[in-house]
Amino acid sequence: MINVGIIGSTGYAGQELVRILLAHPEARIVWYGSRSYVDKKYADVFRNMFTLVEDKCLDDNIPELAKQADVIFTATPQGFCASVVNEEVLANTKIIDLSADFRIKDVAVYEKWYGIEHKSPQYIKEAVYGLCEINREDIKGARLLANPGCYTTCSILTAYPLAKEGLIDPDTLIVDAKSGTSGAGRSAKTDNLFCEVNENIKAYGVTTHRHTPEIEEQLGYAAGREITINFTPHLVPMNRGILVTEYASLVKDVTEQELREIYHKYYDGEYFVRVLDAGVCPETRFVEGSNFVDVNIKTDPRTKRVIMMGAMDNLVKGAAGQAVQNMNLMFGLPERMGLELVPMFP
Repeated sequence: MINVGIIGSTGYAGQELVRILLAHPEARIVWYGSRSYVDKKYADVFRNMFTLVEDKCLDDNIPELAKQADVIFTATPQGFCASVVNEEVLANTKIIDLSADFRIKDVAVYEKWYGIEHKSPQYIKEAVYGLCEINREDIKGARLLANPGCYTTCSILTAYPLAKEGLIDPDTLIVDAKSGTSGAGRSAKTDNLFCEVNENIKAYGVTTHRHTPEIEEQLGYAAGREITINFTPHLVPMNRGILVTEYASLVKDVTEQELREIYHKYYDGEYFVRVLDAGVCPETRFVEGSNFVDVNIKTDPRTKRVIMMGAMDNLVKGAAGQAVQNMNLMFGLPERMGLELVPMFP
């Protein structure tokens, strides 16, 4: 049995971790960390946990937690994990960080895009980027795991096969992404009020969104060189879900069927990535509540471009589900354990 601690358990991603781990046959939550709700019953914060969780929320005492937990999930704002990780902690436990502190390998890029000083750059090289379908073998031996961002997971997996095979010019890649409001977190913000988001869709972080360098770095590894993309996120009035539509120029004359065969080559062995039938566009409603990513493509012979599409639940595969998938790999468990969640519909 794996003893689990969660710091930030009362955020949306943290609560999703609790929901998934409560049903995990090899995990036991020993620490519900929440700076905002110390000593308050967890079930009083999230009433869906009534009778399921009797524990009270604890603080973020990482040194003490490291002695009790085999793994710590830090579902916290940027900068927290980097400020607390050290050799003493890592000697006692593993860390799966859901923030961006260890996702980007160039500390200068991290500090430029996130606008904060990195407190433990000495661990950046060691940290493994936890995109399971791409870095599975490295994840197995990790003690510090950088859980990918939600937009990035969907954006990377949607374009990865064609970037890896050199069939698109990655510098022409345009990523148009849309997310439900849970992606903005649980803290009170005027822009996230019901009257602000209902009956509305808007672009935000245009040319400046912090997931841009993460997508560029990971797809750059696939392409074998540094790349530059356009990434534009949008906020839509729904609770969960991410939909990406990506456009890139093809560098070879290939048919749509040939491109589809490449996607099947990369993903037919991946349980959580589903390549849809020809002509079927991914929809967020068919992945909600699950760890699946649905992908598909369409070629446009007129413009010699390919349109790549992906959909997933931002709180599951985009955060908590992927974190548990990483935990399973790190502890030698079946990768799908606790994650065979059937998408909810309607």
